[in-house]
Amino acid sequence: MAALTDLARPGGLLRHGVAGLVTAAAAAGGQFALVLVVTRSLSPQAAGAFFTATSVCLMLAGVVRLDTGNGLVHALARNRSVGGPDGGRRLVRGVLAPVAALASMTGAAVAVAAGPLAGLTGVPGGVWVVLAAALPFVALSDVLICATRGLGTMRPTLLLAGAVQPLGQLVLVTAAVLCAAPAPVLAAAWALPPVAGAVLAAVRLRGLGPYEVGEVGAFWRHTAPRSAAAALQSVFQRLDVVIVALLAGPAAAAVYTAATRFKVLGQLAGQGLAQAAQTRLVKALAEGDLDGARALYRTTTRWLVVLTWPLWLGYAVLAPWLLPLFGPAYAGGGAIALVLSATMMVATACGMVDVVLVAGGRTAASLANVTAAVAVTIALDVLLVPAYGALGAALGWSGGVLVKNLLPAVQVHRRYGLLPFGRVAAS
Repeated sequence: MAALTDLARPGGLLRHGVAGLVTAAAAAGGQFALVLVVTRSLSPQAAGAFFTATSVCLMLAGVVRLDTGNGLVHALARNRSVGGPDGGRRLVRGVLAPVAALASMTGAAVAVAAGPLAGLTGVPGGVWVVLAAALPFVALSDVLICATRGLGTMRPTLLLAGAVQPLGQLVLVTAAVLCAAPAPVLAAAWALPPVAGAVLAAVRLRGLGPYEVGEVGAFWRHTAPRSAAAALQSVFQRLDVVIVALLAGPAAAAVYTAATRFKVLGQLAGQGLAQAAQTRLVKALAEGDLDGARALYRTTTRWLVVLTWPLWLGYAVLAPWLLPLFGPAYAGGGAIALVLSATMMVATACGMVDVVLVAGGRTAASLANVTAAVAVTIALDVLLVPAYGALGAALGWSGGVLVKNLLPAVQVHRRYGLLPFGRVAAS
């Protein structure tokens, strides 16, 4: 099939997949090293405050993005498939304006509420002011980088998402820690690289022409349901850290963040493959090429399992020796590691089911799935965190992840007849 031919030819899935995985590896390595620096250098209380504040910033950025990044990949890929890039390029500026406006208003609200947030979370008010100013850039950097991917190139993603942002954060935060900088300066060190990423991606996209109202309307009709799903997905990814901080304190949030940091390695490997395969899935499903979509789905699922299962098995076994790397206060997270490893093995075995749903235009189903996952997570967290602390949050997260992957796995099978495993045709 065409999907498998893409694996071998220049510019095909293999080359883009390698680029996506390199990006994922660099970003994951940078994030892991950043957590290591923070936990080894700050008290659990201060580290937990840092993780709580940055988690809230990333959560809000994911909400105000409205999933326009993935929407642009979908729209631009379809445009390139049916008639060249020019019409699609006219869309980008019209999509950026509402995201920038919403992010700016949200940032202003965070700055105004800095005092109450400090009292609620234990994070100094100056930190909230700094992150409020950075929020529009954190949100727009992802959208702009996605837009470059939709135009058919992985290079800006590799450079900006794989190097500038994660490595820049590691270098600047490390320097701030070595200088014994106060919490607002640490927050600024973390926020500056996404600002640079947004500016550099905007430069890469300079010269985009005017957009057409009709194009923007069609974009939002497709993306609106997914915008709500992406907002919930962002909440799902970060809410556990915030809930632990609120219900069990910043120190418990630091332990939870450290013990679950290894999940970023597997998740970013999946993101790397998704970045490479998403455009091809959109084209295959838009053209009714179910054989091509099936080959892509099964190939990426197999790579996910091959790349991540050794990681999860190794983490489950080695957690008692790995967790003390973060400091003596983090050595008791072995049970969290077992929950994390088992859950992620099930999730990766399902493959990129949500990517398939969205590529096929099933954004309302994706929204319902994420809504169910968030509801399960919150319910379990409220029940378990007060009694079990960080382990309770891990169990709540696990329940949400299983719902988020098993529901769409059933849906893509019923809708398209796709299964994550099976023989991949060679023709």
